[in-house]
Amino acid sequence: MITEKDLESAIAECQGRKNPDAKTCIMLAAFYTIKNEMFGEGKKDGYSFAPAPVRDTRQIDSESEFARAINGRDQKDIMPVIDDLMLTIEIVQPRLYRAVMQRLL
Repeated sequence: MITEKDLESAIAECQGRKNPDAKTCIMLAAFYTIKNEMFGEGKKDGYSFAPAPVRDTRQIDSESEFARAINGRDQKDIMPVIDDLMLTIEIVQPRLYRAVMQRLL
């Protein structure tokens, strides 16, 4: 198994070459990639250099029970519930469904 110390040694060796060629650069890039994938800071939270995912939350200015239930919640948690509701409305109340869809489009 490759250790972080082994990779740091290999990186130092590549960086210490006086006349690096393309092969040296490729090896250096490979060593850095392996080091970041195996031991990078991002490995603690499951990400590499990508930023942490942004929660898509919305605040609704309404005092309705619905608004209170969804305010501050992530949109990806809310949309499946609304999608199920819209499918039900489409079947039970097609005119209401079309009216809602017209407002959204």
